Amino acid sequence: MFTEKDIQQISAKGITMEQIELQLENFRKGFPYADLVKPSTPESGLKAFDEKYAENFAKYFTENMLFNSIVKFVPASGAASRMFSHLFAWLEKQKAQGDTSIENINSDFNSAGYFIQNLREFAFYDDLKRAMAADQIDIEECIKKNQYVQAVDYLLNEKGLNYAALPKALIKFHSYDDLNRTSLDEHLVETAGYCRNDRGEVKIHFTVSPEHIEKFECHLAKVLPYFEDKLKVRYCISYSIQKPSTDIIAVDENNQPFRNENGSLLFRPGGHGALIHNLNEIDADIVFIKNIDNVTPDGRSGDTVYFKKVLAGYLLYLRYHIYEYIRILDNDNLQEDALARIIDFTRNELSYNYSEGFFSLSTDDKARYLRDLLNRPIRVCGMVKNQGEPGGGPFFVKDSRAYISQQIVEGSQINPKDGNQQSILKGSTHFNPVDLVCCFTDYKGNKFDLLKYIDPATGFISAKTKDGKSLKAQELPGLWNGAMAYWNTVFVEVPISTFNPVKIVNDLLRKEHLCC
Repeated sequence: MFTEKDIQQISAKGITMEQIELQLENFRKGFPYADLVKPSTPESGLKAFDEKYAENFAKYFTENMLFNSIVKFVPASGAASRMFSHLFAWLEKQKAQGDTSIENINSDFNSAGYFIQNLREFAFYDDLKRAMAADQIDIEECIKKNQYVQAVDYLLNEKGLNYAALPKALIKFHSYDDLNRTSLDEHLVETAGYCRNDRGEVKIHFTVSPEHIEKFECHLAKVLPYFEDKLKVRYCISYSIQKPSTDIIAVDENNQPFRNENGSLLFRPGGHGALIHNLNEIDADIVFIKNIDNVTPDGRSGDTVYFKKVLAGYLLYLRYHIYEYIRILDNDNLQEDALARIIDFTRNELSYNYSEGFFSLSTDDKARYLRDLLNRPIRVCGMVKNQGEPGGGPFFVKDSRAYISQQIVEGSQINPKDGNQQSILKGSTHFNPVDLVCCFTDYKGNKFDLLKYIDPATGFISAKTKDGKSLKAQELPGLWNGAMAYWNTVFVEVPISTFNPVKIVNDLLRKEHLCC
């Protein structure tokens, strides 16, 4: 199946032939659907803290944060092109018709018309105006004459701002009196609210595409002095790229390796699940994880900062007890009352269920089982009430070993033809806004190897095209799905005000993204 040239191409990526064979086997067999047991809700599993409890955990984090090294991990390698897909479609249609004006245009919120009618409201408007003026084009005159094709063209393409080719991190999101901010800038400001150490340092790690690293560095060189002076902090910024060794071979419809026109093998990125390798290299006691586009202006960020502290405080609370209980389990003179206390903790705080067989084990076997259960990475995941948004949700899931645990499950992982599974899906009350606080050091201070806690059976296969030909692509288990499957996982309700994603550029016109 593979030539010597193929083997050299595979080896150059750092991929073994055994990995290739496993990937091909996954294409042939497919991945099983998730086996949902029930949704995780405030009545069963998911924590919904009252005001007093939330305040206590936020205070606990504030009191203990200086004793921990803290990093924020932001997946930021995604291109912004999908933000502008409706504008590309409109632009192509207008150019095909030879029509540069707009008459009777659709003005629904998600439409190109709504974008056009509110063009002056965007934080990047002044930049666009300058870019067009450099070519002697007056954007105000274009607006007066309802001629918007040039403006959209200059926004998206290389002749102007080239926003479609930029990472979402470098798109200007919000307007301010002094400095209009990109989503990256807003992460700088937000992170200073809960990651500042006793030396005034704020550590942030961005995953970046190789072609964008120079742009990141150039932008940060301009803005860091401003924010460091304004916030009285010093930023420690680090980057990593998605490793070529996590790319996955593509296949045709017969599950044979797909080849490019030059005969080489086609590899595709393994999806955000590949970033577990990047996360595995982070050295910190506490790691916050949040998407690049989920930010708000200063005046609306209070809930976000506060509930980050709540989640982190609860993580520290759990970690303290987990470490204490592991030390107890290591004691040769384990008492039954201590064992009962540990079992109650895992049930009440970690939502574990035990089979009848567990209770028939000897004390030593119970201790070994519980130690293995507790001695794992920890994640506390914020969850917001369902508002009709797409995305994963919190469920109790049974794996191939009949092991039941709380997991974040995407809709695509659930069998659409299974009525029972669809019924469980409909019973879900919350969804995942990608708001995680993690700890992956053990009770002795050693780092866990995160690659040992992945469920490889939770990958994805999707249909794609290349050069007009159909192909199948495979993605690794998602970063906050199967890549963290065997972590100790807790879900906590957070308010919808903490979830403000920008999926299309028009979302920047929502009140949540307008400066107060």
